[in-house]
Amino acid sequence: MERYEDEELHRIRHSAAHVMAQAVLEMFPGGKVAIGPPIEDGFYYDFDLPRSLTLDDLAQIEQRMRAIIREDHPFVRRVVSAQEARQLFADQPYKLELIDGLEQGGLDEYGERTDEPVVLSTYRHDAFEDLCRGPHVERTGELNPDAVKLLNVAGAYWRGDENRPMLQRIYGTAWKTADELEDYLERLEEARKRDHRRVGKELGLFAFSPLVGAGLPLWKPKGAMLRETLERFLREAQLERGYLPVVTPHIGKLDLYKTSGHYPYYKDSQYTPIDVDGEEFLLKPMNCPHHIEIYRSEMRSYRDLPQRYAEFGTVYRYEKAGELTGLTRVRGFTVDDAHLFVTPEQLEDEFIEVVKLIQYVFDSLGLHDFRARIGTHDDESDKWVGERAVWEESVRAIVNAAEKLGLDYVVEEGEAAFYGPKLDFIFRDVLKREWQLGTVQVDYNLPERFALEYVGADNQPHRPVMIHRAPFGSLERFIGILIEHFNGAFPVWLAPVQAVIIPIADRHHDYARRVAAQLKAAGVRTEVDLSSDRMGAKIRAAQLQKVPYMLVIGDREMEAEAVAVRLRTGEDLGAKPVSEFAALATGVIARKAMDLA
Repeated sequence: MERYEDEELHRIRHSAAHVMAQAVLEMFPGGKVAIGPPIEDGFYYDFDLPRSLTLDDLAQIEQRMRAIIREDHPFVRRVVSAQEARQLFADQPYKLELIDGLEQGGLDEYGERTDEPVVLSTYRHDAFEDLCRGPHVERTGELNPDAVKLLNVAGAYWRGDENRPMLQRIYGTAWKTADELEDYLERLEEARKRDHRRVGKELGLFAFSPLVGAGLPLWKPKGAMLRETLERFLREAQLERGYLPVVTPHIGKLDLYKTSGHYPYYKDSQYTPIDVDGEEFLLKPMNCPHHIEIYRSEMRSYRDLPQRYAEFGTVYRYEKAGELTGLTRVRGFTVDDAHLFVTPEQLEDEFIEVVKLIQYVFDSLGLHDFRARIGTHDDESDKWVGERAVWEESVRAIVNAAEKLGLDYVVEEGEAAFYGPKLDFIFRDVLKREWQLGTVQVDYNLPERFALEYVGADNQPHRPVMIHRAPFGSLERFIGILIEHFNGAFPVWLAPVQAVIIPIADRHHDYARRVAAQLKAAGVRTEVDLSSDRMGAKIRAAQLQKVPYMLVIGDREMEAEAVAVRLRTGEDLGAKPVSEFAALATGVIARKAMDLA
C-alpha cells in the first residue's frame, strides 16, 4: 500500500475508497468487490460488475458518496476469525481468496507480501463492511464532500495476472479542502497536456510499432538527436573525470546472472532463457555482471585502482502489457551505467565525486528541486545478500559522504538494491510530481560473489569494493520526464532543432541555405523551412515544434547579411547580423543556459 507522509490524507483516502465501494454496491447489489487501497494522490477500488461503467455512472456514484458522507456514519473496526470472515464474505469470491492468503500468512488484505503479523479485521460503516486493517477516519462526516472526486475507470486484471478475470478499477481522489482538490485537478489537466506520449508524437521524437513490439520505442531523427546530445554531454563529463568507455553484448549466459544474483532474485522481470548450442542465454537484465567480467579479464594492482567503466548499455526487463507507459515504463531501455572498482580506502572519496557528477548533470539541465534518499535493506525481507556487518559499513560510508556534501537526506528501510545500500535523488518536476532519477550504490557483495581481487601494497590479494551509478537511470524514462517537465520546450543546448530559418519568398531561398550552412558550421542545429506556406504559418509551425529561434529572412535581411530573430516565447529581438546571432546562440548553448538570450 502507498506510503504516506500525511497520515490524515491517508485516512481520508482510505475512507473515501470504502464510501465509494458502498455507493457502487448499492447501484449493483450483486457486484463483487476486490481491493481498494489509498494510492499516491488518491485511491481506487476494483469491482466485478454485470456491465461496463460509464461517465454518467461515475457522476451518480459520486453523488451518492456525498450523501453517505453527510449521513455521518461511524467507521467501526472489529477483529474476526478466518471462519467468521468466510461467513461474512461468502458471496465475495475475491475476498475469500484474500482470506486464504491472510490465514496462510505472508499476504495482506491487498494480496501483497507482508512480514507483519496478520490479524483479520474488518471496518464497517452504514451497511458496508470490508476486510481491512485501516486506518480510517472516525466518521464519514469527517470527509469533505466537496473535496472528493471520481476520475476515471480502467480495466485491471485480478492480482495483476493476465490469466485472471478483468475487473473494473475506479480511480478517485480526496483532499482536505475543496481548494486542494481544485489545485490537484488543475495539475492533473496540465499533466495531461504535458503527457510525453502526446508531446513526443507532436514533436516527432519517437514512435511505437506493433510489428516491433510493445514497450520497445523507435527513436525518430529528432528524438535520436535529443538522446545523442544527452549521451555526448555525459560521455564528455565522464572522460574528464577518468571514466573508461566499455561496450558489452545484449545477451549473456544464464550462469552469469545466477552468479550475480539477478537471477533468480528478479526472475519474474526477466525473459525466458534461450537455448544456444545447448547452453542457456538470457537477454541482458543488468550491465554490472558484464563490467565485472571486464575487470576480471586481467590481474589488477592497487596502483590500477580505481577502475571506472562507463557504458550506455541497453537492458531488457519484462513488463506486463497493462503496465507499459510510453517511455517511462518500457521493456528495453538504455542505462547510463558506470561501475567503479575501488579500494576500501578510496570508497568515500570516489562516492563523493560520483555525487558531484550527478549534481553537475542536474544543474546543467536546470533540475534543482530534488531531495536525497538513503535506501537500506529490510531485515525482515529476503531481498538482500551478504553479511549484516558489511551492510552497516556500506551505509556508514554513504551517510559520511552525504554529511560531507551537506545533503539534506532521509533514510528509508527497504529501498536498497539486493546487493547493497544506495543514495537516490528524488526529483520534483514543475507539476510537483516526484521521480527517482540519479542513483549511487555501494556494493561489497558482488565482488565477493565473483571473487574479485587486486594485489595490494603488501603484495597480497585484496577484495575491491564496487560503486554502481547512473545519473540518468533509464535514458528512455529520463527523456520522458524531461519532455513533461519542459513541455517539449527544451533548453537550447538540448533542443533537437535549435533554429529554423524562414525565408519569406522563393528569392530568399539561396540566402537562407547559406545562412543555415554558416550556423551549422558554428555548431547551431539549423533547419530551413522552404515550404510554400505564408510566413505567419511557418512561424506558427516552428512555435508548435518548440524551436528556440525563428530566423525570418526578407529583402532587408538579405541585403544586410542579417536575420530577424524571433524567440519561441513570442519575443522579437529584431534584425541581427548573422555573425552576431551565431555568437548569441553558441553562447547560450555553451553555458547550457535555461533562457534563450
